[in-house]
Amino acid sequence: MLGQYLIVFRETFEAALITAIILSYINRIGMRGLSRYIWYGVYLSVTASLGVGLTIWLIYGVLPKILQLLFEVLAAFTAVIVLSCTVYWMAVKGKHIKQEVERRVEMTVRRGSTIGLMSLSFVVVFREGIETVLFLTPFFLTEVAATLIGAVLGTITALILSLGIYMFGMKINIRSFFYFTSILLVLIAGGLAGYGAHELIEYYKETGVDLGWLSEKAYVLNISSDNPLHHKNLIGSILAVMFGYTVSAEWARVMVHLSYLAAALPTVLLAYKRR
Repeated sequence: MLGQYLIVFRETFEAALITAIILSYINRIGMRGLSRYIWYGVYLSVTASLGVGLTIWLIYGVLPKILQLLFEVLAAFTAVIVLSCTVYWMAVKGKHIKQEVERRVEMTVRRGSTIGLMSLSFVVVFREGIETVLFLTPFFLTEVAATLIGAVLGTITALILSLGIYMFGMKINIRSFFYFTSILLVLIAGGLAGYGAHELIEYYKETGVDLGWLSEKAYVLNISSDNPLHHKNLIGSILAVMFGYTVSAEWARVMVHLSYLAAALPTVLLAYKRR
């Protein structure tokens, strides 16, 4: 639940922050009446994102088991790719978000396009919504309740924080916020990469393909299924989502997980250092 919470919190906060920048700029130039079009775009984007998530869930539910395995593989690796690109983009371009958003709003207002304002807010929020759906899909397919709870709590926390910043002038260090959450998201993505490799092994087993030593166990921890530290129980499930922890793992899973972290962590840290 903690990992799902962090993902939704980060994405919701990012969407709310950009929306707040748009609304603040509209108010600053004395065109507060246009704010309703911005909210229209936000409402439509949230509805569309939920629709995409529901569609993915329904498609998964009607697939045969072997295709469900392949679907989980694709969902996990797609989430890793999108999550990695998002984190890196924020590390490189994050400091220019305010100026870029205000420039786009100014151009739209000059054209007198209310549809343009609505489209701008729609695209901003829908992008974050789709990213959230992609990130949560691998978790939702295996941990429905925990994912829903984490998503709801993450959304509520992010909206409260955003409201505090926008309406009451609450101050936080935005750069530090994205820096530390980016590191945590990279750790989550590493676990997802390893999980994707595990599901790919399961898929090949179902199809009768032998991967040799790559599908053999790299380690097996002596932890029973009723132990809280098991990756499907309370403490273990938190560690599983946050760090890719599992009581047993194949060589392919370990190699993919560690290779991803070895490449992604230094890249993100260096990107923030250069900023």
